[in-house]
Amino acid sequence: MSLFLTLEWRYCRRMQFDRHTLVLLVLREDAPELSDDEAAELQDRHLAFRADLRERGHLIAGGPLDEQDDERLRGISIMSCDAETARRLSDEDPAVQAGRLEAQVMTWMVPAGNVRFERVRGPRSIAETAD
Repeated sequence: MSLFLTLEWRYCRRMQFDRHTLVLLVLREDAPELSDDEAAELQDRHLAFRADLRERGHLIAGGPLDEQDDERLRGISIMSCDAETARRLSDEDPAVQAGRLEAQVMTWMVPAGNVRFERVRGPRSIAETAD
């Protein structure tokens, strides 16, 4: 092994990682069919719930996905809590409770300091979003 690779290996072994709880919101295969009005009402309740999580400090960042390979993947959230708490909170989401979405929870590790987040307000309803 070259000196460079040896030094690089020693550095990597000591590298510190930040851990973030990541939640993927996935459309369930057995999701109920909803009318346009029902879907809009559920989406508004979902957005208000996510905005409340932001205000309470649990949700660092999140939003819908677009141009993804798997259309079932609907949204992503980065939480400031442990995975168990993120699962519990995600289970309280109106869209999860209605059987439309399911939450997949995991820990995302990045080199310490690699990712920073700004505190921003999230939309509470479809009316607050712009395409």
